[in-house]
Amino acid sequence: MHTQKFALTADQIKPLATGRGGCIATDKITVEGFPVGYMVREPTSRPQDSGWCFMGGDETQEYMDDPSHHGIYDVNTIANYSPDITPLLDAPPCSAFARDAVSGKLVQVQYEAPLE
Repeated sequence: MHTQKFALTADQIKPLATGRGGCIATDKITVEGFPVGYMVREPTSRPQDSGWCFMGGDETQEYMDDPSHHGIYDVNTIANYSPDITPLLDAPPCSAFARDAVSGKLVQVQYEAPLE
């Protein structure tokens, strides 16, 4: 259970990407307020799971291995932190996007299966 103070309050959340299910997001986004720097969609068989995982982009494997650094959220919540993810949410499973350091835009990158 997260006890951190989130970067956005509940009353700041607007309906930008509703009805898209759940996702995983790191504290870099939800607590520290960084924009989504990397997003990957994994295959899923659970109807409530969008398959999306959103990260700031500089999380280490050690950081990701600690469950206290990420949580399950509604995709709409994360779209409020980074509205520019919204047009990419219909990408199929095995899709990945990273924020380009020069343009600042999310661009498609090669998908890599997650480490187990």
